[in-house]
Amino acid sequence: MRPSATASAAMLLIGSLGAACASAGGPEPPPSSQARPTRPALPTIDAITAAVRADAARVTGREVGELVVESAEPVTWSDGSLGCPRPDMSYTQALVPGYRIRIRAGERVLDYHASQRGHFVLCPSGQSLDPLGGAAIR
Repeated sequence: MRPSATASAAMLLIGSLGAACASAGGPEPPPSSQARPTRPALPTIDAITAAVRADAARVTGREVGELVVESAEPVTWSDGSLGCPRPDMSYTQALVPGYRIRIRAGERVLDYHASQRGHFVLCPSGQSLDPLGGAAIR
């Protein structure tokens, strides 16, 4: 028995669809040579402390070698002000991991507050707020 012309056309159509589906699911293209972008590494506490010392030298007019790092510790700031809010400014209301770095220049102690990303501010005496108690968030 011979298939009718309609049946032959249907079989031809089904066969071509099957071939199209097979080619669509064929081998995957090779992976792209471009890697996914990665976040830049955060600066280390040592790198931030070096930047703070350079700023303290500029502020005080002393040589970097004359400055003493009294403390450099990881902390968590209660908001984007880094514990040094300025009047008429608004800040992110989220915990900010960072550092508190104190530099001695002669009799003067400079109180620097930094974020983990490396942004720092010299907090004037009497304006500084303490970081949150407990372990610093990372």
